[in-house]
Amino acid sequence: MSIITFVILLVCVGVPTFFLTLSYPLSHTWALFWSDFITSYCARLVFAILRLYRGFRFLGEREGKRQLPERFLVVSNHQSLLDIVVYLYYFSEKKVRFVAKDNLNSVPMVGKMLRSQGHCMIPRRGKPVDAMRALTRFGERVSADASVVPVIFPEGTRSRDGRLGTFYSAGFRRLVETVHLPVVVCALDGGWKLSGLTQVMRGLKKGAYRVKVLKVYDAPATKEQEKTILSEAPALIQEQLDAWRALPEGSCEV
Repeated sequence: MSIITFVILLVCVGVPTFFLTLSYPLSHTWALFWSDFITSYCARLVFAILRLYRGFRFLGEREGKRQLPERFLVVSNHQSLLDIVVYLYYFSEKKVRFVAKDNLNSVPMVGKMLRSQGHCMIPRRGKPVDAMRALTRFGERVSADASVVPVIFPEGTRSRDGRLGTFYSAGFRRLVETVHLPVVVCALDGGWKLSGLTQVMRGLKKGAYRVKVLKVYDAPATKEQEKTILSEAPALIQEQLDAWRALPEGSCEV
């Protein structure tokens, strides 16, 4: 069954990726079309296939989503490259755009998709001022497009063992001060178990990826309000991670 799953996933993702790769250097319009196709239709299809063949569940909390404002900025912990797919799926009714490091440009499909869609690519080896400029430009694009929901991972890197890392303030503050949006704190869990190929095949079997809206803050107007969000968000996320990990195996609770 694992082989069948792999082949189906390869076809579902590989074919659109081929057309994205083919169109990327030739036409931005077509590259954007295939990027959007991958992040919308393909994301839903992949989760449906994984549930059918591996018992893997996506457990996205719904009640908190109903309370969300029309526009907002998401702050979340970060565990895996799959977090991108998870948030694209969770907020599928929105145009989700991420703050990511430019080393993802070397990842097949991912780099071309992120560049085509106008995500924020932070220079990994650049100076801090380069990162701030990239965030400012990204914030200006977000402000100009009311359909965009920006997502930032203040840890700055993926957690390999599921433990919550330090939240860094500079990127968050620059983005907040550029977009002037309410801040939504979200928690996710499950991605750290899928960081390697062996872990993916083992972790997918009857595994789960959980996502939940924890709190909505009004758009911060002062540095003190920004500081409050940055200090409270990690505590809220850690509390939710502890609650999820205390659940019995196989629980569908979110």
